[in-house]
Amino acid sequence: MLSKKQSFKVLFFILEWSEGIKNKFAYFFFRTSDKKRTAYPLGQNKRKSFRRGSIAVISSIIFFILILLIIWFTLAIFLPKDSNNQENVVFIIEQGMGSEEISKALKEQGLIKSKIAFDIWVFVSGKDDSLMAGGYDLSSAMSANQIISKLISGEVALEDLIIKPGMDLRDIGWWFENQGMFQAEEMFELVGFPAVRHFSTSSPEGPGLPYDFSDEFSFLQDKPGNVSLEGYLYPDTYQIEKGETVKMVARKILSNFDQKVTGELRNEIKAQGRTIFEVINLASLLEKEVKTREDKEIVAGIILKRIRNGWLIQIDATLTYLTGKSSGGLTNNDKKIESPYNTYKYFDLPLGPIANPGIDSIEAAVYYKNSPYWYYLTTPEGETKFGQTLEDHNYYKAIYLR
Repeated sequence: MLSKKQSFKVLFFILEWSEGIKNKFAYFFFRTSDKKRTAYPLGQNKRKSFRRGSIAVISSIIFFILILLIIWFTLAIFLPKDSNNQENVVFIIEQGMGSEEISKALKEQGLIKSKIAFDIWVFVSGKDDSLMAGGYDLSSAMSANQIISKLISGEVALEDLIIKPGMDLRDIGWWFENQGMFQAEEMFELVGFPAVRHFSTSSPEGPGLPYDFSDEFSFLQDKPGNVSLEGYLYPDTYQIEKGETVKMVARKILSNFDQKVTGELRNEIKAQGRTIFEVINLASLLEKEVKTREDKEIVAGIILKRIRNGWLIQIDATLTYLTGKSSGGLTNNDKKIESPYNTYKYFDLPLGPIANPGIDSIEAAVYYKNSPYWYYLTTPEGETKFGQTLEDHNYYKAIYLR
């Protein structure tokens, strides 16, 4: 931003330059020859004097208008609209917007003094094709020239989205809502709602199908269409541009999953006759139930063994996903909830993943370990206790989960 001293310097420069223009006007219109003047009749002299006077008036008016235009243009471009207003707003330039659309939006949001001056300055400076799409932190305390520089730089406003292992769709949706980027429900409508079965069309039984990204990401091709993207929102730190749409954010996260779940892992899953969806579903249970990589591998083997032998897997984390309660707050009535996510009521894995697992859990689900154990529990301190019989399991429950 120009200081007051710098602004006065600019104005003095313009006035000096304008004085030069005035002198040229005067020279052009009023120069006289050094030769001896010719005498004309009195009426003719009067007409010539009147003509010279009219030209002088017109030139003075033109000069005055020119000065006003220069001052107006300078103030519109180099001084802020409101230097006292330091509040930032997020200004969005969408892909394909032209400079005139941008200047119109800037004017409507109260960020610039004049759309016309902005358009002229962008055009004469050759920057009309250099304004970059994205979300920018701007304020009316910035001059139009500063705003143009920022829009050219591509210095977009960023927020760090940190998805931690074990976070679910609710956690991520609430983060976006708290940041004021979009509503959690807007995200759910795209990627799917947590803990529900989706239907081909929205109905009282459940919401419509989530958006299908499987044409863009092959790892989603074995995912049932009636479940959300829970499990596939890979834990990591993402830089999210203000103004990005939900779909853009989802693509960014899914692209990261595509890179982190390597070809080697996928080949191993295929060699075992399993699907990526099954592995991610199992990995989400491990993420919520067990702490260490070694214990996760053993628990993965226990879960798979119980499924293959027709046992209920009875995992508390599926009930906490359904109810929002802590494991210690669950009741026997919760175990009777009618839901395909209830592993106390329905056999096999839940309908879909219950969280977004990290790479340790995903690898543990792939490289699981067979063991003599059929039961496990995790103590409040995070230690896993394994049992071969129900008696072993009840013994550990009596000691650690009283």
